[in-house]
This record gives sequence, structure tokens and C-alpha cells, in this order.
Amino acid sequence: MKALTFGLTLVRHGETQYNKEGLLQGQLIDAPLSESGLQQAEAAGCYLKHVLFSNVFVSDMLRARQTAETIMKHNTSCLGLQAVWDPLLKEKSFGTAEGRRVQDLREMAKAAGQNFLDFTPPEGETQEQVKERVKEFVEKMLQKIGAEHWQERGVEETSPPVPAETSPVEGTADDGVRGVPVHALVVTHGALMRVALRFFVDELHCSVPPGSSKEHVFSLSPNTGLCRFIITVRKEEDTFKLSGIRCVFVHREDHVQQ
Repeated sequence: MKALTFGLTLVRHGETQYNKEGLLQGQLIDAPLSESGLQQAEAAGCYLKHVLFSNVFVSDMLRARQTAETIMKHNTSCLGLQAVWDPLLKEKSFGTAEGRRVQDLREMAKAAGQNFLDFTPPEGETQEQVKERVKEFVEKMLQKIGAEHWQERGVEETSPPVPAETSPVEGTADDGVRGVPVHALVVTHGALMRVALRFFVDELHCSVPPGSSKEHVFSLSPNTGLCRFIITVRKEEDTFKLSGIRCVFVHREDHVQQ
């Protein structure tokens, strides 16, 4: 049976002034990157400059678009690519808590007797609603990548859909995607990434990188933190279906620590 294997790299946007001050942005506050955030985006772009990308998907919010544009300008494989600005990748809505301190949200959750990460402030999105957006985006991405690359890159499977290691993880920018010509760059937001990773692990049965705990995998990614996955799809009639997913690394921030 034929299959298509591709890389998926998730990137959280660079820092904004709201991030720096510990304030919630959500969807209504469309803040630009701070000076530090621009530097982080530049560092991420330099780190990824030799990594091949075939597709780029980006939240339509300013902080994500600025981060993606900065990464893309450093990468020659992105020169002819048209980024897809997708509202499905927007940050979680925090409703009436947007613009307030993250600490205020923690206190609201405590007062309601709920876990901070699962708490939904008034007029905000629930975790389930965010997950539905993630699921819709993943489905859309699979169909687009399948339609664009299946004819040229779909190959007969000679091994399990997602092998334990396609290439060793050596701490380099191309870990997991060396020799993988189809690779999607997705630039989005911290709370959405956290929901996406939980969905991948809990519902899509994505493996966790060796040495990583679920607590770490489900934690908030740092600004311009990188997470990478290897995904395999098969074609059933005219639809592309996920057949396997493996996590290569999570929350990598080597580029901002140098």
C-alpha cells in the first residue's frame, strides 16, 4: 500500500510586550512582536535556514505572521512558497480575561474550584472548542499536503508507517526530516500548541520523545519554541487518512539560548 510521510514543525510566535508583562492576549489583542520577539524570530529563522519546507501554515494574527515571515526570509526553500494564513490556528480565546494578568486567570480558576489549564473564563473558548479547531486544521492540512505531494512523493510502504527513528536525533535543526522532502512549517500560539500536543498524544497515539515526560510535552512552549513530528498518511478513495504520527522533539529553544 502506498503512503506519504512528511515532517511537521510547530513554532510558537516570538515574544510580545504582553508576554513580557505576563498579560493574556488571546484573540482580541493583536499585538506585534516586541524587540526581543523580533530577535527570537530572527534566531529561529537562522536556526532553520537550511531545513527544507514544502508548505507553510500560519495563524492570521500579527505576532504569528511576523514570526513566520522572519523565518521564511532566511530559508531558500520558502522563497517560492505562499504561506496559508489560517484563522483555525488563532490563539485560544480567553474571553473577559484578555488583557488581564495570567495570575488573574489562575485566581479566577481557583475561585471556581477548577484546574488552571482547564478553566474557561466567561466568553472564552473551552479546551474542547480549541481541540475541535486543531482537529479541523489537521484534517485540512492532510488533504492539502496529500493533494499536492501524493503523486510525486507517495511510495509503497516497506516498513511500519512511522518507524521508531527515521534518522537519529542529534540536536540539529534537521532532526527527523533529513531526506524528507515534504515538510510543513506551522506558526501558531502557546495555548493552542498545548491543546494540539495533548490531542496528538492522547487521541492520535503519538509517541513521546525518549526521555520526555508527558508533563513536559504538555507544558507551555517558550516563545519561538519548536516541536517536530513525523506524519504518515494513506489514500483511501479520494481522501487522505492519517496512519501514524511520531514526535521527534518538543519545545526546543536552542536558537534563543546561544
